[in-house]
Amino acid sequence: MAGATAAGAGGPVPPRLAPMLTGAVGMPADPAAWHFEPKWDGVRALATVSAGTVSLTSRLGNDVTAAYPELVPLAGALGGRAAVLDGEVIAFDARGHPSFERLQRRMHARPPGTALVAEVPVLYVAFDLLWLDGRLLTGEGFEARRHHLEALGVQGSHWHTSQLLPAPPTGPMLAACREMGLEGYVAKLARSPYTPGRRSRSWAKVKCVRRRELVVGGWTEGEGGRRGAIGSLAVGWVDPGAAPAAPHPFALRYTGLVGSGLSGELLARLGHRFAGSATDVSPFVPPPPVRGLRFVAPTVVVEVAFTQVTSAGVLRQPSLKGVRDDIDPAGVGWTEELA
Repeated sequence: MAGATAAGAGGPVPPRLAPMLTGAVGMPADPAAWHFEPKWDGVRALATVSAGTVSLTSRLGNDVTAAYPELVPLAGALGGRAAVLDGEVIAFDARGHPSFERLQRRMHARPPGTALVAEVPVLYVAFDLLWLDGRLLTGEGFEARRHHLEALGVQGSHWHTSQLLPAPPTGPMLAACREMGLEGYVAKLARSPYTPGRRSRSWAKVKCVRRRELVVGGWTEGEGGRRGAIGSLAVGWVDPGAAPAAPHPFALRYTGLVGSGLSGELLARLGHRFAGSATDVSPFVPPPPVRGLRFVAPTVVVEVAFTQVTSAGVLRQPSLKGVRDDIDPAGVGWTEELA
């Protein structure tokens, strides 16, 4: 909640806030009224800096500070200022590109060992400032908040301020983005306030590749070396207009099987989770026409890249990018990306 900034022994108390979410997809009709920045391929985190400490909160409101010890010194890098930052924790691949797959190795290690921190370092990219020294900034426009963020000087070995593009991305920029395997850009309306915990069409995804979160509702057995283990995941989106079958809390609409991108480490994690959530009841409405499908409770969210969606609503060439423990399955509904 965005409570009052009551004064305490160490100064004003930062409010508890939830991140604002993008509510639109595609290039805005009037791009000159918007600002554009890279869409970072990481995990969302609010960073609260106060009284010489820093805490990192996930999109679901969980404390994830212990997962990223190299970000703790951010508390001393703001010159004694107290702030609530919005940003993303990212890791890089061998080409120097943000990589959600690589970040997976850090997301679930709490605390991570010294060797893992050295092998997979992370960077916190701040792209918004919600509160500063007792002043709530969420009601101000994006341009005004951005001005305060740049003046704060969030710049260091493990944190920096996200850069804005000098102009809206053009066709050649989007083509280059696709060739590098990057996800795309986020457009933010210059005058838009920050609406904590809500989706807003004042923020839009401008994608180079099609990619989004989906809920796992089952799996099929693999072949060859994967016989007896997971071969592919049956995924879908939550349809609030469909009646779920008990005991499931919601109904899923089937969007396909994802077999590409399943690494050995990820298979082991998913196998352990599915062992405790197996069910005879399909969470999909209607049940998909997939032979040998083993159903699981719809509790796991995964991120999937794909090329197209068929007229039947099934993904073409889907590839698993990772598990999203920071996203509530109940909120994974249909969006324009699945059209």
